[in-house]
Amino acid sequence: MFIENNSRYNFTETAQRLNDAVVDGGWSLLAVHDLKETLHKKGFEVLPVKVFEVCKGSLSVKMLERDSERLFSSLMPCRVSVYETSEGITKISRLNAAVMAKEYGGIVEEVMGAAFEQMEKILEPLIVKQ
Repeated sequence: MFIENNSRYNFTETAQRLNDAVVDGGWSLLAVHDLKETLHKKGFEVLPVKVFEVCKGSLSVKMLERDSERLFSSLMPCRVSVYETSEGITKISRLNAAVMAKEYGGIVEEVMGAAFEQMEKILEPLIVKQ
């Protein structure tokens, strides 16, 4: 249900390149949550983690037009996480929305499948092929 890949770059460069690639790919970057910084303010220490909230309006509207699909709004916006492991490896993770959406079919499968496919193209230059 989730996909995790090694990044070609260190944490900082991966985060910057993802930020740029999202915008260059025609998506909107709604927020970046720096979980390390947030938890540090609460007195906790964790390795670097940033969660990127991204959106493509033309896809989002299809999920929000009808009551029957609004149930899935809890999965919106799409999220991509960049984090560093204890071994110093930078990882990129995200939900495999296409696999999940197949269960539901219709607009949900169409939109979530398209969003997943587009985001994978955006991420492709950043990830190490396995």
